[in-house]
This record gives sequence, C-alpha cells and structure tokens, in this order.
Amino acid sequence: MTCLLRWTAFLWTLNSIPCTFGMAVGEQTDGSCPLLNVEEHRFSDILDRPLEITGFDLTEKFLLRKGTITEDLPSFRLGSSPLIKPTKLIFPNGISSEYSLVTIFRVRRTTKKDRWYLWQIFDQSGGSQVSVVVDGGKRVVEFSSQGLLKNTLRYTFKSRDLHALFDRQWHKLSISVQSNIVSIYMDCKLIERRLTDEKDSFDPSGRTLITTRVEDGRPVDIELRQILIYCDPYMAEMENCCELLEPKCEAKKTFNGTSPPLVTEQLPQMLSQPVSQSTDRCHCPAEKGDAGLPGVVGLPGQKGDKGDKGDRGEAGPSGNPGHKIQ
Repeated sequence: MTCLLRWTAFLWTLNSIPCTFGMAVGEQTDGSCPLLNVEEHRFSDILDRPLEITGFDLTEKFLLRKGTITEDLPSFRLGSSPLIKPTKLIFPNGISSEYSLVTIFRVRRTTKKDRWYLWQIFDQSGGSQVSVVVDGGKRVVEFSSQGLLKNTLRYTFKSRDLHALFDRQWHKLSISVQSNIVSIYMDCKLIERRLTDEKDSFDPSGRTLITTRVEDGRPVDIELRQILIYCDPYMAEMENCCELLEPKCEAKKTFNGTSPPLVTEQLPQMLSQPVSQSTDRCHCPAEKGDAGLPGVVGLPGQKGDKGDKGDRGEAGPSGNPGHKIQ
C-alpha cells in the first residue's frame, strides 16, 4: 500500500511540472519574446532597476543590418526591393500583446507626401491584423489593429507636432501599444494618447512587411536607421534621443556588460545589469533648452455618480390676467 501511494504521488508530480513551467514562462515573457541586446545609453535616467530587455530588431530580421545596435547606427537607403517575409520568420513564437515600436528614419524629397506602411502584419487571406501608416499627404500617423470581433480598429493621430516628421530630417517615431491605450511619441516627446477597444491576438501564419507603399505595395524610398519592437509598452517612453543629438552621445556598454556580440537567432541569454544612476548618461552638453510645448490633453475621466435630488425651488411670480373670451 505504501508503494502504491508513493507511485501515485510521483506520477502526480510529473503531470504537474509541465503546467507549472508553462504558466511561469507565459507570465514572464508572454512565451514569445527573445532577449534583445541594446546599449545602456539609449535609455533615460528614470531606469532605477535592472532590465531584461526583450524584443525584435526588424532591421536585422529583414537583413538590412547584421550585428548589434551600436552608437553609430548606419542608415539604409530603401526602395529598391520589397521588404516582406513570412511572419513566422520574424516572430517565430508570435508577439507580445503589449509592445513598443521604435524607429528612426527620414523621408526623402520624392516620397515626403507618400502614404506608406511603416509596419504591417497580415494573415493568410491578406487581411490586415496590425499596421502603422505614415501619411505624408495629410501629415498624420495611423495605427490600426484587429478587434476581438474581427473588426478593424483604426486610430488617426493628427497633432500638428507630427508635421515635422515630414521635413526630411532624422526623427524617432515611437508607438506604445497597451491593451486599451495607444500612445505616440516623436523625438522622445509624448504627442498624443488614445483610448482603444480590446485588440485581438496575431495569427502568425501570414506575412510581415515594412516600409511599403499603401497604394501599390512597392517599397518606399526613405532612409532608415532602425526599427525595433520591444515586448514592453513602456520602452517607448524610456528611450531617449541621444542618436539625434549633435554632438553624438557617448556609447556605453551593452546590457550584458560586455562588448557587443553578433545578434543571431541563437543569441545567448544576457545577465541584466543594474543601471547607473549617473545624471550625465548621454554625456551631451548640459545647456538649458527652450520652454517645452503644452502637454497633451489627458484621458477623459470616469462618469460621475448621480447627484442627490435638489431642493424645491421658490414660488414664482403670479401670472398676468388672461384675455376674456368673447
């Protein structure tokens, strides 16, 4: 009887291990995101804890750059060949439901009024699951995603602050996607924030593209330095704009504390390091800047409770005598 009880307990333990392990992995990384090797100087001093950064370098995934993200980011002149690949090659295990898209690019004179996909994932039948559209004609940025009812959720960001995105200079455009909020940043400043409906998960059986014209599917002629997807919606806010400053900010060690290794599909796990609390992380001139623009309008508050019944009003004045009917 004792042996039977021991075997029963042993078998129960074996059956329990896979479930427990699966839950732990899902809670930690959403089961989809590899570690991403990035340099420490890219982030603001608000980072006061070690970070394990996960995500995807689409610049490397689309074979534009082989290697790690360095201080002197090379730029790539696009427009000669389509940049489209099976989604499973870009996101082998899918993508986190909440994420940040961070990119640095500049439009060219011939394409500054084009309407093009910065990034799009579509399913096997060609239906769009998520996309970011840069519209130079209207000088707006659009984010769309598939809702839980398979409907299209589309949000257009029309702030005048986005007009500078089309001035043919280098700019950093970042989008933070949370379950019910989408926020857009340009040059490390929050531009606009929108409440959204719940979004559906991605189907990885389709294709993923970057920098493609909406009108005819041809590659758009722009210059690109990077396009990253972090598996954390707050990374869009944490990044600084050292890459856009002159003189350039001084490069620092990577988050694994060693010289930058090559980024490959078999990138070994990094040990996250405590972030220095130095106030001159970027090592840029500490000159006082101009006053900033007014902040964006906050999200609408919740509907208030119904008020109490008011007091009875005072008696009104007497009315005029009526006309006598003949």
